[in-house]
Parts: sequence; C-alpha cells; structure tokens
Amino acid sequence: SIPSSFLLSSFPHLRLLFFSPPGSHDSFTYWVDAHAPVGPDQKIYVKYLATMFSVLAKKVMVKWSMTQNLTFKEQLDAGIRYFDLRVSSKPGQPGLEIFFIHGLFGHKVRDGLIEINSFLCGHRKEVIFLDFNHYYAMGSAHHEYLIKMLQEVFGSKLCKDCEVETVTLDYLWKNKYQVMVFYHHPSARGVPVMWPGDKIPAPWANTTEPSKLIRFLESTLKQRAKQGSFHVSQAILTPRVNTVARGLLWGLRNYLVERNLPSIMSWVEVQRPGSGGVNIITSDFVELTDFANIVIGLNNLLLSEQERKAR
Repeated sequence: SIPSSFLLSSFPHLRLLFFSPPGSHDSFTYWVDAHAPVGPDQKIYVKYLATMFSVLAKKVMVKWSMTQNLTFKEQLDAGIRYFDLRVSSKPGQPGLEIFFIHGLFGHKVRDGLIEINSFLCGHRKEVIFLDFNHYYAMGSAHHEYLIKMLQEVFGSKLCKDCEVETVTLDYLWKNKYQVMVFYHHPSARGVPVMWPGDKIPAPWANTTEPSKLIRFLESTLKQRAKQGSFHVSQAILTPRVNTVARGLLWGLRNYLVERNLPSIMSWVEVQRPGSGGVNIITSDFVELTDFANIVIGLNNLLLSEQERKAR
C-alpha cells in the first residue's frame, strides 16, 4: 500500500482539509466479545432478545456488529488514516476502564491506542485522525480518565486544536504532530489537544440503498462548510431491523456490503479532493476492495493541478 503522506509530501504546504485520506467506519469492530453483556448502545428489545436467546442472539449480533476485519495495525499498513471510534464503560464493572463498542464490547481502548502509537513511532511522517464521536455509560470521571489516557499514550504527538485552514503536512511535521483527536463531548473543552467534534462533521445517510446514499453524499458535499472544518463522507449503508431480519444468518458483510460495494466504489473513484470536493472518505470492510489506495490515489488530481500551476 501507499503511505498516505507519500503522495502528498511533494506539496507539504497544501491544507490538509483539501486532501483525501481514507478512513474506516466503526474502525475497532474487527473483534467483539460475544461473551460480554450486550452494550448500553443497544435498544431495550435487543437486550431482551439477547437475554432470552443468549447464545444464538449474540452469534447474530457478532455478524451484524462487525464492520471491519482488519486490526488497527493492518488498517494502518493498508493506508487507513481516519478512525471512527465509539466507546463505553462496562456498567456494573468497578473502575473506569473504557472499551470500544458497537452493539457488543470490543477491546480496551488503551490497547487499541497503544497499537496505533506503536505504528506511529515507526512511521514518523504519518498523520492520523481519531474521531471519538459516541460515548455510552460514561460520567465525568470516565471522560477525564479517557482524555488523560490519550495524552499519556500519544504525548507530544497530539496536535493542538487550531484553525483547520492552518493545518498542512509541513506544519505537522515541523511540530512533530502525528495525531489529531476529535472529542465530541463538552468534557474536552479547554483541553488544548482535544479538537471539538464540530470541526469534523460526518453526515450520515442512514439508508440501505446505494442510490439514496450517493444522492446524500453529493448533497452534503455541496453543503460542506467553506471554512472551519474537515469533512467526512460516510460511504456506508446502514441496516434496518427488517434488513437484519431478512439476512439474519448472513450478516452485514455478506448480505448488505459485498453486493453493494461496486456501485459505492464507482462513486468514490470519480471524486476529486480540493476546495468543494471530498475530504475524508470512510468505508466498511476496507479490505474488500482496493479502497484505501483508490482514495489516496484521488490526491493525484490535486498534485497534477499544483504542478500545472507551478509551471
């Protein structure tokens, strides 16, 4: 795979919000714990079914909770640079430990962060986005614990919140910044290295139909703020209750993602980054297509544009 910064390093003064890095949706779901209780992010009827039909219900939940197959390191090696993260405490468990969550609990957040940091230590010019956008069963002490954990793990690699327009690769490299953390919760206000969630909107189509998804992606790109924020195009389909019922034993990947990926990727392939264009693009099961390299390759359009201007 191509390191994200490789294509961009020829033009380090270009703003990051004009580049197009690839991202993964529910990035941590390559492993979920079928033996743990159902997560607090689930509706009451799902918790009831999981209690009544424990083993069978959880087997089904695993198939519909997992949106990725690759570990954090494997995603990073493949070129993924934006991570979509949902976190929760385990109700009833003592202490403040935080876990990734999507229906079922995943790994401890700390373990995931250490894995990401290890990659960054070996790739000093790579830059990643960590988007913490959903929190469950977390009080102020949990948030304090998580924010402190992020600072402990990444230390001076954390980029301070600033105007989005000032962020270039050159700026990040000079300051030895490698991580931008977006924290969608008031607890992070006043913490210099936590970026507010409104600086990285990720509009959600909430549809099972590729045609509706593409119309939504087009319309939200047109509405993309001209200043002040990055932008995430979520090129994903979302199962509804009847979708899960129809494809119960198939799972998200086999029933919904694989058959619709070609039309979604056709849209991705014709995008262009830059002013008014795409920024971050996310997908489920990023290994099913050459997703990361296709998105990174879009930046070639920017580079050829810059070369023309330089002549």
